[in-house]
Amino acid sequence: MSADDQKRISGEAAADLVESGMTVGLGTGSTAAWFVKALAARGLKDIRGVPTSEATATLARELGIPLAALDDVKSIDLTVDGADEVGPGLSLIKGGGAALLREKLVWEASSRCVVIADAAKKVDALGKFPLPIEVVRFGHVHTSWRLADIAAEFDLPPPRLRQADRGMVVTDGGNLIYDMASGVIADPAALAAALKSITGVVDHGLFLDLADEALIGTDQGVVRLAP
Repeated sequence: MSADDQKRISGEAAADLVESGMTVGLGTGSTAAWFVKALAARGLKDIRGVPTSEATATLARELGIPLAALDDVKSIDLTVDGADEVGPGLSLIKGGGAALLREKLVWEASSRCVVIADAAKKVDALGKFPLPIEVVRFGHVHTSWRLADIAAEFDLPPPRLRQADRGMVVTDGGNLIYDMASGVIADPAALAAALKSITGVVDHGLFLDLADEALIGTDQGVVRLAP
């Protein structure tokens, strides 16, 4: 089974968790897109989707899923989203799609969060995937120097500004992304706190103690994991 097939079956399994009347957080990325497609196929017209990116909002509209902005809902019943890495205790690295801030806002407003992924995303320790850090554009070079100081304290290399064919990657909120390659993050909680303490850092891609369940697509089917 290909990685894409594993993503698809995990997304389809998550769509089965949605019930009539729910407000549902819609994640961002290739795996989350399979969930959005499977959810639309169910034809539940009395649900509301809260998208975590403009790309997801566009896909959901094309598929006929009614949408609401985060500020239009008091709470979200269920959020389903992908991850770049799924580590011990369902600790996650997210932000490969540069939507980590909106994703985290939606996750933290949700009663239940389910992460979906292909088998390769399950890891014994976080860090092989570079950790995304979202920073405000103003003074971002100075912010990167402070990030480099934090990285040195954790024996990590300094982060690099994410670039695309057209220049710097800019998030839906107008911010920039720095990526911190590490190999292994020995103490994710301590690193998360240190990064968030820096003025200029909007947020980071460490999602800790947020996921309630993981649905991992494998060649043998979907495996359910708890924290």
